[in-house]
Amino acid sequence: MGKENSTGNQISVSKPESISGGDHERMNKNKLPNFLLSVRLKYVKLGYHYLISNAMYLLLIPLLGLTSAHLSTLTVQDFYQLWENLKFNLVSVTLCSSLIVFLATLYFMSRPRNVYLVNFACYKPEPARTCTREIFMERSKTIGSFTEENLAFQQKILERSGLGQKTYLPEAILRVPPNPCMEEARKEAEAVMFGAIDELLEKTGVKAKDIGILVVNCSLFNPTPSLSAMIVNHYKLRGNILSYNLGGMGCSAGLISIDLAKQLLQVHPNSYALVVSMENITLNWYFGNNRSMLVSNCLFRMGGAAILLSNRSSDRRRSKYQLVHTVRTHKGADDKCFNCVFQQEDETKQIGVALSKDLMAVAGEALKTNITTAWAISPSHVRAAPIFCYIGCKKNIQDEEDKAIYPRFQARFRPFLHPCRRQGSVR
Repeated sequence: MGKENSTGNQISVSKPESISGGDHERMNKNKLPNFLLSVRLKYVKLGYHYLISNAMYLLLIPLLGLTSAHLSTLTVQDFYQLWENLKFNLVSVTLCSSLIVFLATLYFMSRPRNVYLVNFACYKPEPARTCTREIFMERSKTIGSFTEENLAFQQKILERSGLGQKTYLPEAILRVPPNPCMEEARKEAEAVMFGAIDELLEKTGVKAKDIGILVVNCSLFNPTPSLSAMIVNHYKLRGNILSYNLGGMGCSAGLISIDLAKQLLQVHPNSYALVVSMENITLNWYFGNNRSMLVSNCLFRMGGAAILLSNRSSDRRRSKYQLVHTVRTHKGADDKCFNCVFQQEDETKQIGVALSKDLMAVAGEALKTNITTAWAISPSHVRAAPIFCYIGCKKNIQDEEDKAIYPRFQARFRPFLHPCRRQGSVR
């Protein structure tokens, strides 16, 4: 039999031979754990990363120690004699000075640039766009496309979602009857993006012409011209701007955009990067009766944010934060993770986004992996030497039941949580 992979290559697959029960048990005993999926392998990679990143320091510290030990044995007369010799050897002094200047310049030019979050702004719609829980249920009943059972289901989701009474929906959805169309979707996108960017530019005092990098993300609304092109046209940004428009990347697209802007700022000195993160509701409201798709109607609302990043040293004092680490974990290789948020048609050909019951478990696993990695690379917790000591000195390293060391998640997040009536919320 043959199976063709995505690259067009032919893969031969043969039928496995039958294995007796004793041989099967012996193979299970000799089966090694999957080291590629082990968290300890990630620690090895992080240790190697620290070793390579700090190789200069590891080489210079012993050299400086030996030099200091040798200089401590010299007297004042020895230094005077060395100076007399150097005065008559101008070529050697010039070459050594040039070498030192070259190495210092190479070091300062090649080291990673600091990235600062200068400021950010969140878009707040006008009061006419307010959608309380009562208004939401009234509009859902007025539409007439939902069954009584699904109206009760949406009511239950609203009560447990933690959404307050001051959320917002676009005009096309609040209108009776609703009017989801391309024109209304563009109006919503323009209101969100331009509202957040106007407030951000007012806060920072940065001119639109000074922005050299633009990253926009919106998962479900990707028109032509793109959202990033709409921003370039509205603010008349300069012609050599680096513009990117990310789509279909879900709730993590905001952090992915930050990571992309960070990587671009490493190779473009003295630049500003504008990151705009939003979602569009108008064309993605679900009017069917599939409950897995109705959940998104109850959870997602109108809004967006604009963030200004900079690698200019002059922005260090006025910036709110410095971006130190970005950690990304892609779970798309797992079918369960891949299908947990899926845009598709229901039985009546209504398009919606289905949220599976595995979503919370998948998100929790990804969050645990990310926090574990971020904790491991944090300079205040783990260095290269402890990583290798942990790996080398672990007694039962081949025990499959042996678990990796994880940070205390509850203690790490407790300062950011405050109690409310139903659940903890993040400040």
